[in-house]
Amino acid sequence: MASDKLHIKKLYALSSENRKFSFSLPLKHSIRIGKRDYEVKLKADEKYGTYILWKNRKYPVEIIRSSQNKYEILFNDISYTFTVETPFSLQRMKVLKSSRSKIEQEIIKAPMPGKIIDVLVREGSTVLRGEPVVILEAMKMQNEILSPVNGTIVKVLAKPNTNVMKDDLLVEIKL
Repeated sequence: MASDKLHIKKLYALSSENRKFSFSLPLKHSIRIGKRDYEVKLKADEKYGTYILWKNRKYPVEIIRSSQNKYEILFNDISYTFTVETPFSLQRMKVLKSSRSKIEQEIIKAPMPGKIIDVLVREGSTVLRGEPVVILEAMKMQNEILSPVNGTIVKVLAKPNTNVMKDDLLVEIKL
């Protein structure tokens, strides 16, 4: 496992609301809520698929999307989005966030070449962090380009049915 090579003893899951949950490695089969430990098992079978067994109840789990260290799961029919971070990447995020606060504008660029399918925002509208702003088709897949910050749309450079190259400017957001 990669964490063994790096000697990582702890990972963090950050929710889309920036709530932090820590996990010691290797992962245990119990969770602590308050001062009490509960036994938890992750299981899978053909009848129920993947599920978590907790207090003799089955809670279905499905990974909806995963990209690098970002995951969206469906747990007991409720969607959760989170990232998994190492202590180093968590510290790096804090440093970047502190330097970002000095910046008054965020520019969203095309992460890859493709075709703009839809623009989901207009100039003057507000956008929340994690909200999709543009749909970009690349390699026959539609990709939601998400806002990395909360803010107001200042300029929309992307236009539907146009092709873009990697790093082309799509949207400008004022913080």
